[in-house]
Amino acid sequence: MSAQTALRIAVLVPCLNEASTIAAVVCDFKAALPGCEVHVFDNNSNDATIEVAKSAGAHVRTVPLRGKGNVIRRMFADVEADIYVLVDGDDTYDAKETPTMIEMLLADGLDMVVGTRISEEQAAYRFGHRFGNVLLTRCVSCLFGRTFTDMLSGFRVFSRRYVKSFPAHASGFETETELTVHALELRMPVAETPTVYRSRPEGSASKLNTYRDGFRILVTIVKLFKTEKPLAFFSLGSGLCAFISILLAVPLFDTFIRTGLVPRLPTALLCVALMLFGAILLVCGIVLDTVTHGRAESKRLAYLTIPAPRRV
Repeated sequence: MSAQTALRIAVLVPCLNEASTIAAVVCDFKAALPGCEVHVFDNNSNDATIEVAKSAGAHVRTVPLRGKGNVIRRMFADVEADIYVLVDGDDTYDAKETPTMIEMLLADGLDMVVGTRISEEQAAYRFGHRFGNVLLTRCVSCLFGRTFTDMLSGFRVFSRRYVKSFPAHASGFETETELTVHALELRMPVAETPTVYRSRPEGSASKLNTYRDGFRILVTIVKLFKTEKPLAFFSLGSGLCAFISILLAVPLFDTFIRTGLVPRLPTALLCVALMLFGAILLVCGIVLDTVTHGRAESKRLAYLTIPAPRRV
């Protein structure tokens, strides 16, 4: 018996109206990972997704609260396994890549392996999605350090200790950003590997809106920057207030030195208010930075209570 088949492997498939593709996804992963359990979490589909998934042999549950993030939160809470495979239900990822990703996870003691999408099909990976992915990935890289080349991939393999220590907050497609930042914040051992990305089969439609979901992801990055790096975030605001205050104060000082008068009292009061506000922002950043370090230590300790992935 191989190390992979001796481990409990759960394939997690979030779904919304994927009746035309879900059977192929379930069957492909069952064939690629003999002995695995495929869990389909339906997000209130109005087609035959549930019936088709059950017929294909998947364990099916329903998540009434709409949004991919809400589905992943429920998946990670409810499913028990040693290794978790997260994949979209649109049949765009190749299940045959999964054993290689799991082998990487076990061989190097990793907590997450991301399947980086490689595709020559323009319809599979449209230019707008490619450009947005690169832009958002670089934003995260600038704010949080080393990151992945495909931060928004929907094909990942996780260790148990990653899944059970993940504090899911996102509700929609921004959940992939949260998954990435969680690994970077705790400095988990992670990797990525190229995987084939196919176009959707005819008859299925993407749920991703390039502009709306891209904006939500960008907002999530800013929120995570504020939450995880409050000193840097509030220092930017403090520095901006101080800069504007000094810029407005220079003419006042020049007039005062030449005449001994302060003729523009409202401007002088604005300069003082801006400088005080900047000082308050800096103090907030210092205090919240201390709190954030405490939270990070607590999350790290919770993460370490779960054994690392290892061969059986």
